[in-house]
Amino acid sequence: MKDKNTIIGIVLLAVLFFVFFWYTNKEQSAYMANQKHIQDSLHIDSLAKITPQQKAAMQLDSLRADSLSKISKAGNFNNNIITPEQTVVVENNLMKVVFSSKGGRVKSVELKNYDSRTGGKVVLGKTGKDGVTYNINTGNNKSATTADLNFTASQTKKNADGSQTIQFTLQDSSHAGIVHQYIIKPDSYLISWNILINGTNQLLTNNTINFHFISQPVQVEESVDYERRMSDVCFSEGNEFDYISAHTDHTFQKPTQWISAVQQFFNTTVIAKNNFNGGAVHWTRSTDSSNIIGLVDATMQMQVPATASVNIPMQLYYGPNDYKILSNAAPDMDKIVNLGRDMYSFVRPINKFIIMPVFNFFASFISVLGWAIALLTIFIRLITSPLVYKSYKSGARMKLLRPELDELRKKFGKDQQGFAMEQMKLFREAGANPLGGCLPLLLQIPIFFALYSFFNSSIALRGQHFLWSHDLSTYDVIVQFHTKLWIIGDHISLFSLLAVGTSFLISIYNMNMTPQDPNNPALKYMPYIYPIFMLLIFNSLPAALTWYYTVSNLITLGIQFTIQNYILDHEKILAQMHERRKAPKVKAKSKWQEQYEKMLENQKKVQAMKQQSQKNKK
Repeated sequence: MKDKNTIIGIVLLAVLFFVFFWYTNKEQSAYMANQKHIQDSLHIDSLAKITPQQKAAMQLDSLRADSLSKISKAGNFNNNIITPEQTVVVENNLMKVVFSSKGGRVKSVELKNYDSRTGGKVVLGKTGKDGVTYNINTGNNKSATTADLNFTASQTKKNADGSQTIQFTLQDSSHAGIVHQYIIKPDSYLISWNILINGTNQLLTNNTINFHFISQPVQVEESVDYERRMSDVCFSEGNEFDYISAHTDHTFQKPTQWISAVQQFFNTTVIAKNNFNGGAVHWTRSTDSSNIIGLVDATMQMQVPATASVNIPMQLYYGPNDYKILSNAAPDMDKIVNLGRDMYSFVRPINKFIIMPVFNFFASFISVLGWAIALLTIFIRLITSPLVYKSYKSGARMKLLRPELDELRKKFGKDQQGFAMEQMKLFREAGANPLGGCLPLLLQIPIFFALYSFFNSSIALRGQHFLWSHDLSTYDVIVQFHTKLWIIGDHISLFSLLAVGTSFLISIYNMNMTPQDPNNPALKYMPYIYPIFMLLIFNSLPAALTWYYTVSNLITLGIQFTIQNYILDHEKILAQMHERRKAPKVKAKSKWQEQYEKMLENQKKVQAMKQQSQKNKK
C-alpha cells in the first residue's frame, strides 16, 4: 500500500510539473508575442512618419555607401565597377542563354522545349542569386568577387562547326586580367566555359581559385511540395556518384568532378574538367509558401599551376534530367536520374535493363504514353505469369481443403497448438502452401519500387495527356479542396481511387478463396483497412504509377477468374491431393518446419502445465 501511494505521489508531481512548465511557457510565449507586436507597431509607426523625400534620401545614401565599398574593394579594377551592366543573348535550337557582363557569367537559361507549369518556358538560374563566381586579388590587401566586376563583352562569333563563341574580358592597367570564354554547340545543353587568367600569382592567392556556386531553383511543376521532395544535390566525388537529400551539408574530401542542383526534371551543373580539389556544400529545402524549391550554396577550391598564365576548362549544364543526354555530358551524370538509390538501389538494374528499354520500345511507336504504360504492364505480367500460376494453383488447393480445416477446428476447439500442428500436416500431405498466395504480392514489391523511381524521374512523361489526366508525371485531380488535409493533401485523384478500388476487389476475391481463421476476426477487416492506407499513399503519386497499378489489378482479376474457372481442374486437383495423402512421398522436413513444429510442441506443453496447475489449485 505504501508503494502504491508513493507511485501515485510521483505521478501527481509529474503532472503538476508538466502543467507548471506548460503554463509558464505559454505565458512567456504570450509575453514575447506581445513585445514583438509592440516593437513592430513602433517600427511601422516610425516608418509612417518618414516622408517620401526622406525614404529616397536614405535609399540613395545606402546605394552610395554600397558603391563606395565596392569601388574600394575593386582596387586596380575600380573602372570596372561603374560600367553599366550589359546583357548578351546567345541561342541554339534547345536553349536561350542570357549572359551578363557583370561577372562575365551566365545570368539565366531558357529551355525552349519545356513549358513551366507556372506559365511560360522553363527558365533556370533566373533569381539573380544564381551563378558561379570567384574572388580575385585587386590590389594590396584588397579582393573582390567577379560578380561585382564588369567585364567587356565581345561580339558573338559563329564557328565552322556550327558552334558559337563569346568572350568577356577583365583587365587592369598592368594587363593582368581574366577572359571568360563560352562556347555553345548546336543541339546541346552544355556550355563550355574556359577561364584564362593572365597574372596568376598577382590575381590568385597560393595559386588557388575559390569558386562560389549558388543555385536557387524555382517551381516549374504542378506541386511545389512534391517538387521539393524530389529535389536534391548530386555530385561526383572521387569518380563516384553521391548525393545529399535529407542531410543539409557535405564536405568534399576527395577530388570532385562535378556538382549539381537537381530539381525533379531539370538540373544546373558545374563541371570541372581538371577536378575541384575540395570544398563544401550546404543544401536547404524551402518550407514556406513561396515558389522557391531550395538553396544550394557551394564553395569549391581548385589548385592551378604556378605559371604566369593558366587556362581552366569548365563546363556548365542547364537542362533536363534526360538519361541519354546526361550519359553524354559527364561520367556518372546519368545517375542524377533516380532509377533506384540507397536501400532501393537493387531496383536500378531492373529499371536500367528491363523497364526503361521496354518502355522506350513501346513509346517509339505509340504516341499516347498512357497506352505504352498499359503495354508495359502486360509485358511485366507475362514474364511473371509462370510464378503467379503456381501461386493460384496453390490457392485452389487451399480452397479445396476448407471443409477439412473446418472439421479440424471443431475437433480441437480452443487447442490452437494442436490445430496448428494438424493443419501443417494436412498442408504437407496435400501439397498445399499457405504462403503461396503471397507470391504475387511479393513480386509486386520490387516492381512497384522500380516503377515508382522510374515514373517519378522519367521526363518523357512530363506534360503527357492521357484520358482525364493532363500530366502523367504528376497526380490527376478529380476533386480539389480549398485547403490541405492531413496526409491526403488538397485533392482526390481518380486514378488513385481506381487503383484502390481494384485492389479492394482482389482482396475480397482472395479472402473468399483462402480459408479464414474464425478465431482471428481482425482478418475480416483487412480488405477494408488496406485500401484506406493505399489511398493515403497513392493520392499524391504520379498518374503514370497509379494507372499502371490499376491496369495490373484488372489483369490480376482477369487472370484469377480465368485460371480458377477455365484452366484449373478442381476435381483433378482434389483427386491428386487424395492420392498424395494415401501414399505421401517421403520428404525431409526443412529446418524451418522442424523449428516451427518444435515451437508448437513446446507451447502445447506449457499450455498443458498451466491447465494442470489450475486444476491442482481448485
